[in-house]
Amino acid sequence: MKELLFQGKIIETKNCENQSALLRKKPLQIGLSESDTALFREGGYVILDFGKELRGGIRILTFRAKDTPVRIRFGESLTECCAELGGKQNATNDHSLRDFTVNLQDYSDMTFGGTGFRFVRLDFFGDAQIKSVVAENYILRKKPLYVYKGKDKEIAKIFSTAKRTVDLCAAGDYLWDGIKRDRLVWIGDIHPEMLALTMLYGRMDIIERSLDFVKEQTPLPNFMNNFPTYSMWWIIIVADYLAATNAEDFTEKQIGYIKGLIDLMSDNVSKDGELCYPFLFVDWQTHGKPDEIQGSRAINIIAVKKAIDVLKRFNENTDKAEDLLKRLLKKEITVESSKSVLGLKYFAVGLTESDKKKLLENGVSGFSTFMSYYILKAIASFDKEKAVEMLKEYYGAMLKKGATTFWEDFDISWAENSCRIDEMPKNGERDIHGDFGAYCYTGFRHSLCHGWSAGVIKFIKDEIYEKS
Repeated sequence: MKELLFQGKIIETKNCENQSALLRKKPLQIGLSESDTALFREGGYVILDFGKELRGGIRILTFRAKDTPVRIRFGESLTECCAELGGKQNATNDHSLRDFTVNLQDYSDMTFGGTGFRFVRLDFFGDAQIKSVVAENYILRKKPLYVYKGKDKEIAKIFSTAKRTVDLCAAGDYLWDGIKRDRLVWIGDIHPEMLALTMLYGRMDIIERSLDFVKEQTPLPNFMNNFPTYSMWWIIIVADYLAATNAEDFTEKQIGYIKGLIDLMSDNVSKDGELCYPFLFVDWQTHGKPDEIQGSRAINIIAVKKAIDVLKRFNENTDKAEDLLKRLLKKEITVESSKSVLGLKYFAVGLTESDKKKLLENGVSGFSTFMSYYILKAIASFDKEKAVEMLKEYYGAMLKKGATTFWEDFDISWAENSCRIDEMPKNGERDIHGDFGAYCYTGFRHSLCHGWSAGVIKFIKDEIYEKS
């Protein structure tokens, strides 16, 4: 659904007369006689705050402009919309353009941008009279089957923010993990999104389309998104989607591919249970580290167990899958430190007492937005009160930094001596957006609206809602 948002707040302007004209709601139609416009002189600019994360772009209604260039910079944070491309804070146009220059014309009504943003900065390289600047936002508008009705205000805020996150990521034809970067269906990333969406809305075409799309893009013996574990996540998603929706008609069409994946997985697991895949991946925090092998084994085991359940439901032979599972279980999953992998281990084979202690060490340090559902469920299996406390601490810290959607990643240490996303750093503060991040999401490339962070919706329903 498309919605229009008139500008709610001007952060800063320069070389502008009658700037308040941008704040007034008017008919979105240019006329030959416009008496209420903001006049920008060459070198002028305005920074706008639309108040919350949006998916889309802006409409600029121009009364007068003589082919005037204007630089448009979108930002998920205030600092991102003021950043120059490149540099140590890694402002980018990967992969949706968020920093570009266009020319404005007399009597025009033009829409620019298709990205994730809250802030917009417009820099004018000539004179221009602007009637209105409004945001066009695309968000899923669907009546939920489940809402959090508990009395805990912190949990309610976490729930509503997670819901907005996944509603933005699910507003198109296919399910995206982040709204400002590439437009791929990263199937290994969307299991938490599927959990959230089915909990909120039940059966959804967008989930089925996305699962079918990646399957059709990946003829066997290829691996989805070129990641072997992502093909396993596809099995897990199909199985859990069936469990959540009872969509047997959809699932039955996937049986042949599931059986083919079991054959492919079997070819990549030795007789003594060693993983022989060309590439292993769990998440970026464990990439290239010993826990990556352990996490990959856990994903293998979860996928095969789910495949067996699905095949049995449709009266299919499970001998190959059962044999594969026996081989995978020949090796123990021994986790050094990764809480994400410990969360996966819980779902694969269960936890030892030592594992439980590691999950609680140093509080929420080592948490991951991607793996938060699995980590919290693992902790709740032996200490539900502590799991809820950690949920509040971890997700609450993002809210305190101004989050209106949840992020691709967040390390609790970033919260110390850093600014909010709606502020500029001051008095030696670090930039919560531009100065942090890691791996492929350093600095401003870091997505502040990532659907995988919404898996906590299912955790809230499973562990909190019934008690509230």
